[in-house]
Formats: sequence, C-alpha cells, structure tokens
Amino acid sequence: MPERITVDRYVVDTLMGDLVGHDKRPSAFIVYLFLWSCTFGRRLRSVQVSHQGMADETGLSKSAVQVAIRSLLRRHLLRSRRASPTAVPEYFVLRPWIRKPG
Repeated sequence: MPERITVDRYVVDTLMGDLVGHDKRPSAFIVYLFLWSCTFGRRLRSVQVSHQGMADETGLSKSAVQVAIRSLLRRHLLRSRRASPTAVPEYFVLRPWIRKPG
C-alpha cells in the first residue's frame, strides 16, 4: 500500500462538512475515506469488502458501517454490486462533483 494517497479537495472542503455537520453521519465520512483509500489510493476501480471487514479496519461497529453504506448509496457517493444475494459486496467510490467532458 502506498504511503500517501491523494484525495480530491472537494472531499475535505465540502463533503466532510456535509456528511459530518449537516447529515450528522461522521461514520459515512470515515467509510467513504476508507473506501477511497482502497480504490483510488491503490489505483483500483472497486474493492470487495464485507461490512465486518470495514468495521475492523475503521474501528466502527458493523451496524455503524451498515448505516454509513446506506447513506452513501442514497447520496450517490457509492455504488455496490453483488454476484449473489449472500456474496460480499463490491464497492465503487463515486465522485459526482467530477463532470465528464461532454
């Protein structure tokens, strides 16, 4: 794993205040940063990790991770897919503030 990761300025300048201050979901911000480091930080498109795995890595409870994931999915900051209903989800970190050239 690289010693440093780069995070879009928007994540710290806007998203942190929005998730932590406005939504009162600091766990969502922590989970977003964790998934960012697992994907963009390693130059990967996605990461497959369980809720328990995220809880172990972030220090959050499994239920806090579940609530955070639901919040991030609802806000379109994350996309997930599963190969089957019981499979470990694959997560794609989204950056809706980046517009693709048209």
